[in-house]
Amino acid sequence: MNTTFSCVGCGKCCTGHHVPLTLDEARMWANDGGQVIVLVEAFLPNGLGLPAAQREHAERRSAVVRSGTSDARVAITFAAYNVGRCHNLDDENLCRIYERRPLVCRIYPMEINPHIPLDTAAKDCPPESWETGPQLILGGELVDQELARLIERSRQADREEIAIKERICMSLGIHTTALKGDGFTAYLPNMAAFAATIDQARSQPLDQAAGEWQFHLSGEDVANQVSASGARVVTEAPVTYAFISLRAA
Repeated sequence: MNTTFSCVGCGKCCTGHHVPLTLDEARMWANDGGQVIVLVEAFLPNGLGLPAAQREHAERRSAVVRSGTSDARVAITFAAYNVGRCHNLDDENLCRIYERRPLVCRIYPMEINPHIPLDTAAKDCPPESWETGPQLILGGELVDQELARLIERSRQADREEIAIKERICMSLGIHTTALKGDGFTAYLPNMAAFAATIDQARSQPLDQAAGEWQFHLSGEDVANQVSASGARVVTEAPVTYAFISLRAA
């Protein structure tokens, strides 16, 4: 596969997308008056919720937690909450924080997950973005080595920060996850409390999380599988979070 790419400045990639953030970026986003959304998914040691080919990548960016009588591996994403236009876009679709924009913004249109290939049809960029410009992919390989380094930095942050993200969630009362592939649980924390917890985590280690995680599932069939594995399943309607189902209707 050969792909060229040139940004035309349409601003579509900055509209309606929740942009994953590193811990430092999440703190910066809060300081700039933005809202962070916390997205949580998990899988079980027996492989429930995880395609075998993705195990290594998923395990490296997840934390081992307790749920019922089972362990679970929880993955947590802090993301910029962008409903509509990003609040950092000006009237000419220019980024007001361009020099300190998040890693994922710098990496676009490439994917962070190694199991998701670049699909130009799935991107918001207009057709002319792909018709001219420098070579992005040649023979199926990424050409830009600086871009490759940025992608690796993002993946490394995912791996290095997951334990502290889990403790931050526990401190904020976030302890319900979805099953990977079945959905996400989504939280919109109070940003003052969120920022204060990050600052505390920076100044001194947070207590090791002793709390228990529970699963919110899309249906009784999936809930039965998770319960049979020993994990705890919540049956009450969500109050502090939303459940985003990935299940086909």
